[in-house]
Amino acid sequence: MNSSSLFRLLLLSAIWGASFLFMRIGAPVLGPTLLIFCRVGLAALFLFAISTYSKQNLFVSLHWKHYLILGLFNSAIPFLLFAYAAKTVSASLLSILNATAPIWAAVISALWFRSPLTIKATLGMTLGLIGVGVLAGVEALTLQENGTIAIAAGLAAAMSYGIATTYAKTAKSVAPFANAHGSMWGATLLLAPLTWLSAPVMDLPPLRIVLSVAILGIVCSGIAYLLYFRLISDVGATSALTVTFLIPVFGILWGWLFLGENIGLHTVMGGAVILIGTALVTNFSIKTLFETPRLPTI
Repeated sequence: MNSSSLFRLLLLSAIWGASFLFMRIGAPVLGPTLLIFCRVGLAALFLFAISTYSKQNLFVSLHWKHYLILGLFNSAIPFLLFAYAAKTVSASLLSILNATAPIWAAVISALWFRSPLTIKATLGMTLGLIGVGVLAGVEALTLQENGTIAIAAGLAAAMSYGIATTYAKTAKSVAPFANAHGSMWGATLLLAPLTWLSAPVMDLPPLRIVLSVAILGIVCSGIAYLLYFRLISDVGATSALTVTFLIPVFGILWGWLFLGENIGLHTVMGGAVILIGTALVTNFSIKTLFETPRLPTI
């Protein structure tokens, strides 16, 4: 991995780690539904502008069902659940719960394809559960009344990513950029009816809320996808997986730096155990960073 790819990897991790910070800021004011509708809507418009400039076709008539399914499980559901949890749970903890997504993907894939987990993967899953137990147990003692439900929502969001990953293995081959662009429109369409059921925002939101929504949509979704696809093109999907392990580092850092969140020993220990478990499940090792890159996929 050259210095440019390493910079993109760190930048992407910092951006996705910051998404939990901005959800933590925006969700209590706008509510989860409106916040996420604005996020995916802005991302869809941003990616539409990019696709128009680069002349990349979505082929909607062929792939509209695929975009809706991917938009549901890879964006609408997890974003909504994380935004709900963000009303109660710290950005630090949300970023750590997000790191369990590869574990969920491995379990769901094993069940779906009826292929048993390896001993290494089973050990990793067990460690992941222990790490979640450490975090949830300690956090539940200090959180508000709905703290346990919020943690469960964060885990369910990560599980939704696992469903999306498993589905993608069986879906028709679609270009990565088209997947991102189309799924954002799919998520926008699916969330639009729910905005009518959410509590209306009576007053004009403060500037910091408006900026948080804009950054969530354009930077944390639109630009982040472009960085991710470039990273896959340069170093391959395996090395790009490193972002999973770096997101909690930045999530904890931003939460501490901008929201004054406390970084307890249980946060560090629980997060470390989850990341080790995830590394075992995904068969990740540091040497994958230096493997020969794949041919460009986009």
